[in-house]
Amino acid sequence: MPKIVVLDGYAANPGDNPWSPLAELGELVVYDRSSPSEAIARARDAEIVLVNKAQLSREAFAQLPLLRGVSALATGVNTVDLDAATERGIAVSNVPSYSTASVVQHTLALLLELCNRVGLHDSSVHAGDWVRAVDYCYWKSPLLQLEGKLLGIVGYGAIGRGVAAAARALGMEVCAAQLSSGNAVGADSIPRFALDELFRRADVISLSCPLTPETRQLVSSARLALVKPSCLLINAARGGLIDEAALHAALASGKLAGAAVDVLSSEPPSADNPLLSAPNCVITPHVAWTSLPARQRLLAITVDNVRALLAGSPIHVVNPRYAEHSR
Repeated sequence: MPKIVVLDGYAANPGDNPWSPLAELGELVVYDRSSPSEAIARARDAEIVLVNKAQLSREAFAQLPLLRGVSALATGVNTVDLDAATERGIAVSNVPSYSTASVVQHTLALLLELCNRVGLHDSSVHAGDWVRAVDYCYWKSPLLQLEGKLLGIVGYGAIGRGVAAAARALGMEVCAAQLSSGNAVGADSIPRFALDELFRRADVISLSCPLTPETRQLVSSARLALVKPSCLLINAARGGLIDEAALHAALASGKLAGAAVDVLSSEPPSADNPLLSAPNCVITPHVAWTSLPARQRLLAITVDNVRALLAGSPIHVVNPRYAEHSR
């Protein structure tokens, strides 16, 4: 039977999302976590390797002679050296669109936390502030109303469109980034603006684009200088989209009213990450994708990916030049 090795499976299955459908396809070995040095030794005799955040470098591919395919337990594949895989004729598959509903919901939760401060008021009530209050109501922070505000979405794929639909239900206007030059109106009648113009206009900016060399630190000090002081920034995509020192400075100076992020540039973050001490910054620990239905869908699509890799007809291939090298 082909050997299938999962190098870091704990996040996908901490105990509530069984690997049994995958085990039916071969000899399955699952590791909760693997360091870069452990990954090579553990995958050395594997035909299929599954990774989430574990690194598969060019050096690793050179030491995995039996490897036929890689399937990422995620949509993003920035931990895999795609060029090295392609040169060796190894297909790399990902899992697209498995967590759209979950991430849309969390993006909205981040935005609403900035606007309504539910956590702050809950803590206040449980600390006894309402019991001691002289009035029937009080608030620890102004509540913000989103109706009529303009949401600017950077990355108008499935998640971006889902966030747009949720925002419209709250009475918001929506526009999206036109990542090529100029402004436009899409076929869906959503106005598209160049990034700088979107940053100038939007009351809320939500990031839902992939991390690429072109999008890395697109939220820069120069763009943050363009925003309204009342603007809010939401990021449930990738931490590397933001220059975190610049965001800290914008929040500390009052140039930006607030930010809420589910991702940071390094995860887990170092203790000196500037956003950990930034004012008006809500941070959750990369949990937007983790609802059980999303993880169940992740595993189901992964099983399809592995079955296709073993059959020699890979699906959801993300190294675009793979076909040229596999002939």
